[in-house]
Amino acid sequence: MRKLSFGGNTLIMGVINVTPDSFYKGSRVQQREAAVERALYFERAGADIVDVGGLSTRPGAEEIDADEEAGRVVPVIESIRKKSDVLISVDTYRSEVARQAVTSGAQIINDISGLRFDKTLPDVVRNTDAYIVLMHIRGKPAHMQARAAYRDVIAEISEELDSSVRTALGAGISPSRIILDPGIGFAKTAEHNLALIKYLPRIKEKGYPVLIGLSRKSFLGVYTGLEPDDRLIPTIAANAISIFQGADIIRVHDVEEAKYTAAIADAIKNA
Repeated sequence: MRKLSFGGNTLIMGVINVTPDSFYKGSRVQQREAAVERALYFERAGADIVDVGGLSTRPGAEEIDADEEAGRVVPVIESIRKKSDVLISVDTYRSEVARQAVTSGAQIINDISGLRFDKTLPDVVRNTDAYIVLMHIRGKPAHMQARAAYRDVIAEISEELDSSVRTALGAGISPSRIILDPGIGFAKTAEHNLALIKYLPRIKEKGYPVLIGLSRKSFLGVYTGLEPDDRLIPTIAANAISIFQGADIIRVHDVEEAKYTAAIADAIKNA
């Protein structure tokens, strides 16, 4: 089975949302067979990781229960693993969903809460030796944008990520399993998102790999006037800059385009 390796080329994480309500309709694949085919297509197109989610975390999203979430993602992960050794990430903050997903073949837990929503999730990470993505957020997705107020956005997000890291380390999670995500679009205004990309080296200097997930998000529409379906070009531009600023993984809806973006950005960065 493949392993995560950092320090070389940027890794591509392809998004598969087994949901009816994720913000970008092009990422929604509700049938298991279609989701598995999407994952295999992503792998052929150059994805290093496929990220399977069963709960929408768009601004204003309402929650479903853990059983329904697991019922969406676990069969997809099991089926992907039977057909491929591609790295699989599960996009969840719930310990029981994460446990079932890792048992079924996932190696990465992509936690939007930074270990804040489910106090037993650190135990699952430690006991399974999965990687954990610690993302920054304030509040739950349904109300997070009301909390997008900062005196110093970079300093405060940096401090709150440090708190998540302390939680992980205190639970016995190995530092080598930690990945940081500044949470583009999660309790952030458009201006905050720009600042996070511009000052991404402040996050990178903590010594952990950094994931950026900005694909087709609303801040790109603020500066271009484009709807999600038309935000591929702004996504490519922002991803290229993020790579140059230190991102190790870019989480995307459009894998083939991201692969070429990373190839050029990495070549320039390493020239």
